Amino acid sequence: MNGAHDMGGMQGFGPVVREKDEPVFHSRWERRVLAINVAVGACGAWTIDMSRSAREDRVPAEYLALSYYAIWLAGLERLTVEKGLLTALELATGDKLVQPVPVKRVLKADEVASALAGGWPADRPVGFQPRFEVGQAVVTRVVNPATHTRLPRYARGKRGTVHAWHGAHVYPDANAHGHGEAPHHLYTVRFEAAELWGPDTTADSVHLNCWEPYLEAAA
Repeated sequence: MNGAHDMGGMQGFGPVVREKDEPVFHSRWERRVLAINVAVGACGAWTIDMSRSAREDRVPAEYLALSYYAIWLAGLERLTVEKGLLTALELATGDKLVQPVPVKRVLKADEVASALAGGWPADRPVGFQPRFEVGQAVVTRVVNPATHTRLPRYARGKRGTVHAWHGAHVYPDANAHGHGEAPHHLYTVRFEAAELWGPDTTADSVHLNCWEPYLEAAA
C-alpha cells in the first residue's frame, strides 16, 4: 500500500518541527482514544497489523488532514463496524441498538498496567533457517502491493547490508488481512542515505526492519 503515511524522503511538506517539552497527550480526548484502542484491541477481534492497516489505508487528503490520535480514532471506528462490534448507525448516534457480540476476552482495569508492561510479543518459532547473515549485502524487492506492507516505498529496489537478525516474527503483510501470522525471519538492514535519496541528502544512513520476503541477495 503506497499511502500518505509513507512519507520518508518526500519534499514539499516543510520541516518536522519538534515541540519542546511535548506532553504525551495534548487533550483529554486523545487519552481516551488511546485507552479505548487498548481496551477494544484486547478483545481479540483484530490484530495489531489490522489496526495499523485500518489507520494507514486512507486517501491522502483525509490522512493528512487528521491529527495523530484522530487517525487512531478513525481506524478504530472502521474496525468496530467491519468486525461487527458496532453498527454504523450505533457509531453515528451513540445509542445501543443491537445486542453486543461476544468477544474472546475483556481487559479489566487491574490488568492494564501488566498488559502494557508485557506488551504483545511478535516473535515466533519457525522450522526453517534464515536466508541471510549479518554483514551480507542484500537488495530490497520492487513491489507496489495494494495491500498492507511494512516495506517503505523509498527503500524498494535499494541495496543495503544486514545489520542484525532478530529471529522470526509475525509477518504483517499477511496478518493485516486475516491470512494468519505466517512468521518470517526479520532483519535490521542498514542503507546508506545516498542509496535511498541520492547524493544531495544530508543524512548518513538509515536502518530499517525488513522481513525476509522483502529481500534478495545482492549480486
